[in-house]
Amino acid sequence: MNWNPSGHDCVRATKDAVACEFGNGLALLNLKSNIYYSLNGVGAFIWELIQESKSIADIRSAVLARYNVDAERCKADVDALLKGLMENGLARLEHEALV
Repeated sequence: MNWNPSGHDCVRATKDAVACEFGNGLALLNLKSNIYYSLNGVGAFIWELIQESKSIADIRSAVLARYNVDAERCKADVDALLKGLMENGLARLEHEALV
């Protein structure tokens, strides 16, 4: 998958997954593929954020505000998780609408 969104593009969880708490994170089940995924605490926080459409910039800012992490590392890790969620049908990218 080509990953080149702007910070203004939004991500939203699809309705094709169900989640439940699992240890310090979440277990996700893709209802279409019947494959389970696990998210650590940070991933679970991001999953909660994307239950509503949220800009990538806002997601990164929320992670930076909540966790003690370097901005470059945050960007790389958040982008990798979002890309993975989308590749596995658990989230979708909503490009910024041009007015």
